Amino acid sequence: MEKGRNMSRTIRARFRGGVLEPLEGIDLAEGKEVAVIIQDAPSEEDLEAFRRAAGSWRGKVDADVLIHNIYGDRLISTRPAPDL
Repeated sequence: MEKGRNMSRTIRARFRGGVLEPLEGIDLAEGKEVAVIIQDAPSEEDLEAFRRAAGSWRGKVDADVLIHNIYGDRLISTRPAPDL
């Protein structure tokens, strides 16, 4: 790895006894300091709720009209013209 180059990757870990235990191998030098972002994995309940909701909007929203309206709204400028 190049010196001074930032590298980012995502791994899964388990928190046990006050320590994060990686669930896969990581290639880090001993004593290397890293930043850790904690993001909870979705629970099985959350995943099941997502699965039940899948397709529930079918027939209620015309996707083509929605997309047309989104792109149309992006053309509307509410900012004043810049003074040059």
